[in-house]
Amino acid sequence: QVHVIESGGGLVQAGGSLRLSCTTSGRAFSDYALGWFRQAPGEEREFVAAINWGGGPTIYADSVKGRFTISRDDDKNTAYLQMDSLKPEDTAAYYCAAESTIAKLPAFDYWGPGTRVTVSS
Repeated sequence: QVHVIESGGGLVQAGGSLRLSCTTSGRAFSDYALGWFRQAPGEEREFVAAINWGGGPTIYADSVKGRFTISRDDDKNTAYLQMDSLKPEDTAAYYCAAESTIAKLPAFDYWGPGTRVTVSS
């Protein structure tokens, strides 16, 4: 059984920054590719960013490229999503997901419960 937990969501003004964190349990953290997805109210879930095991490669949605950075620290069993220059349209529930390889995007099997990000204008 693989468990995924996100943290770090909150309320921020437009132009501000937040950093989300993601940890997993059940297998060695370094074995997983990790992805971030988001779902705004009334919208479909969409891909945000992903990083493969071993630290690369990374992939970003066009809507966040240049503003968001995904990274991982396998020594701390934690992945991060650094979100800068936030916009109101970034408001959503953000989900971390894990899988054996980034090649399975977007069909990752293991999902966290989500963390809420609200960007005020």
